[in-house]
Amino acid sequence: MEHLLFKSRFSVEICLGAICIFFLTCSTPKSDFDIVSDLEKTRITEEAHSYLGAQPITITSYIAERSAGSIHDFYSEGDYWWPNPKYPDSAYIRKDGLSNPDNFVAHRKVMIRLSLISGALASAYLVTEDEKYIEALLPHLKAWFVNPDTKMNPNLLYAQAIKGRVTGRGIGIIDTIHLIEVAKAARVVGQSKLIAEVDFEKIKQWFSDYTHWLTTHSFGEKERDNGNNHSVCWAMQVAAFAELTEDENQLEYCRMFFKDVLLPEQMTKDGSFPKELSRTKPYGYSIFNLDAMFGLAQIVSTEEDNLFFYNTENGKNLKLGLEFLYPYLDDKSKWPYQKDVMYWEDWPTKQPSILFGALQYSDVTYLELWERLPEISGKQEILRNMPIRHPMLWIKK
Repeated sequence: MEHLLFKSRFSVEICLGAICIFFLTCSTPKSDFDIVSDLEKTRITEEAHSYLGAQPITITSYIAERSAGSIHDFYSEGDYWWPNPKYPDSAYIRKDGLSNPDNFVAHRKVMIRLSLISGALASAYLVTEDEKYIEALLPHLKAWFVNPDTKMNPNLLYAQAIKGRVTGRGIGIIDTIHLIEVAKAARVVGQSKLIAEVDFEKIKQWFSDYTHWLTTHSFGEKERDNGNNHSVCWAMQVAAFAELTEDENQLEYCRMFFKDVLLPEQMTKDGSFPKELSRTKPYGYSIFNLDAMFGLAQIVSTEEDNLFFYNTENGKNLKLGLEFLYPYLDDKSKWPYQKDVMYWEDWPTKQPSILFGALQYSDVTYLELWERLPEISGKQEILRNMPIRHPMLWIKK
């Protein structure tokens, strides 16, 4: 297997072995951040270096002709909607799990680009303390959230539209999961003190405004109550944005939402997610939902209220979900359900649930699996379902 984290397989094994020793024997183990930094530093600095000269690009650079909004409004079209072959000019029809390559997704792609740049540069700053990474990130944050000529409006009224049916849907809110690591990167920027206070306040205000929209608009309410991975991703977004803006009320709401709704209503007693298993991509969606739950827990857990160890009255918990999926992440050939209709060969990758589980449960087995899983693919479909790409942003408090 080709590794990007270190220059040789030998160095990978030495580093991972040392970390395992800390897990098993050391009375004063390394912090979670130090463990992840040891594994990620080389990859992150190489990735960040490639973005040092990148110029800001926002949604205003891509005109969506079918959008009902302005150039400042994010727009996308539902992935699984296609022209009706019998009536080409009529409303689109749904083909679950099959992405239409001709739909407009330019705004999503450029948002993913922002997420990749933000995550890499902020992570590189955390492990090197080199201010050049923050300086390279600032123009991107200003372009998206401060500059009136290029910034995005803080709503998602026109996401995942369907030709001939709707100009936007609440279900489209999942598109902004790619702002989660942007918010985390912005938090690092604020802590670095390298940004003008007035600009940082404008960035936080943008995320505060968007959080208000997510939690009060009918689209946001519908997404919250969707009942599958969309509900989890809604909560993960609200939590991440509230973390940046220091909105304790929303953080507490997300904790209770996890305990009272998400975990008890989506997981069965064996740790599986029936609503994800019933889809045409049961493997990918099961992984995605578990990652999102672990990501949410990573954001909102406190020393007094650690959701990684929370149990429902009938014994459902995050570790149970990880134990259910672990055998199939370790060996996909054991998967007893149907294969995904698309991208079956591209999963799994370095799933964050495995890494967060390794750290929370001090389990070397999980850590070893995370290390040997392949790097995150550059395919758009994989990136679309991998909003947690830079774990150091999630570990560092």
